[in-house]
Amino acid sequence: MVDQDTHATQALDLVTTRFPHALGALLGGSAAQGRATPSSDLDVAVLLPETETSRREVVRHGGRQVELFLNTLEDIPEFFEWDRARRRGTVLFIYDQGLTLTDPHGHVSRTREQARAFIEAGPPTLTPTEREQSRYSLTCYMDDLRDTPPADRYEQLALADFTLREAAHLLTAHRGAWTGIGKWLPRRLLRADPALGKALLEGHRVVAERADAVPLAAAAEQVLDLVGGPRREGYAHAWRT
Repeated sequence: MVDQDTHATQALDLVTTRFPHALGALLGGSAAQGRATPSSDLDVAVLLPETETSRREVVRHGGRQVELFLNTLEDIPEFFEWDRARRRGTVLFIYDQGLTLTDPHGHVSRTREQARAFIEAGPPTLTPTEREQSRYSLTCYMDDLRDTPPADRYEQLALADFTLREAAHLLTAHRGAWTGIGKWLPRRLLRADPALGKALLEGHRVVAERADAVPLAAAAEQVLDLVGGPRREGYAHAWRT
């Protein structure tokens, strides 16, 4: 592991070099939490004046890849709304949990307060249509996973991935919790429901290690039972809504 101070120094050097006109900046992600590895990239959020354009960029600085989340002050409220609507809150959590690198005028501090208000409000609930579609999708993945012979490993593994992702989506939504992708999926899933989240993750691991789909399918059915059970015959979805 590389210490936080080293990452913060690298990130601040990037900000002062590339964005000398920045209104403030934060270091987020694993680096801000002391969980980064020597090869981890850095997540850096930069507040820009209104003359700039909000965007996302990936650059290399000092031999390290850096993912930049660039937003103007004017765009921040709208961007936070968009980030919340995805139910992942990627940039919201950078501002909530990140390490302030520079904040000469207090803009970062005030923006962090806005982010925390969004996070405390929680992600939006699924609409009835979204919930039913997710129930149906998870039921299909679960049924196919149960029906796939262990010898068909490519198909079994693909179905296990889709079952886990859809179950995580439905379970976090049911718990009113934030979801995530990549390494953040297990972190957010365990936070939303430690017991059932672990059952899903353990079930996925068992498929990978032993080609046994039974535990994952059983955990997925527990998720479905929380939201009305599996969705099969009778399901309908309009092309236009």
